[in-house]
Amino acid sequence: MGLDVVVGLPEAGDPEAAEWVADECAMINAVLARAGAPAWSEPPGLTRTPIPMWGYRGLHALRRVAAYVAASGRLPEPPTDPYAAARDPVLAVLYGRGPGDPAGPFDHLIHHADCEGYYVPVDFGPVPYDEDLLGHYLGSSVRLLAELHVLAEALGLPADLDPEGPEVCAAVRLPEAERRGWQRHLSAAGTCLGLLRAARLSTESGAVVRFW
Repeated sequence: MGLDVVVGLPEAGDPEAAEWVADECAMINAVLARAGAPAWSEPPGLTRTPIPMWGYRGLHALRRVAAYVAASGRLPEPPTDPYAAARDPVLAVLYGRGPGDPAGPFDHLIHHADCEGYYVPVDFGPVPYDEDLLGHYLGSSVRLLAELHVLAEALGLPADLDPEGPEVCAAVRLPEAERRGWQRHLSAAGTCLGLLRAARLSTESGAVVRFW
């Protein structure tokens, strides 16, 4: 199993699915209300859009980059062990603090479940937490988009680069010693591009981003 990201809720094609979607939307809006944020509703008739991702390792690698940029304004060295990014001590400090009030520079990226949960196209600051919500943390795709643009700039990554395009595919085939710039942080960069696509589509369409 890996990280799946999709923009849009499942189609409510039967009564059971419709009830589940209604319950999820009601829970999201209850969390938004407690956070003092505007209500949200999923636009009808949208086609769900799956977003290709680089797995959990890519998400943790991007969060590690964000933690170092937040702490020092500089990129870290690429990890020698790609499985160790989630245990990086600089990232662990931010995990231990939890989401801030006011929000930290990358709170919506970092303080969100890595396997399930939602980002909604509503602009709010501190990341709310609710044990009854899928993934517990609710993110703003508006804030996520802004955070990702900062990280793309720090990585030297063109934010409009196609995550499935020839430049990225060519970088994958390069030996690590020959990679330059954003290519040195390839899984973080690929994840950044995928999440940029998801957050951009969410803010443009009004649909939720769902991790599952």
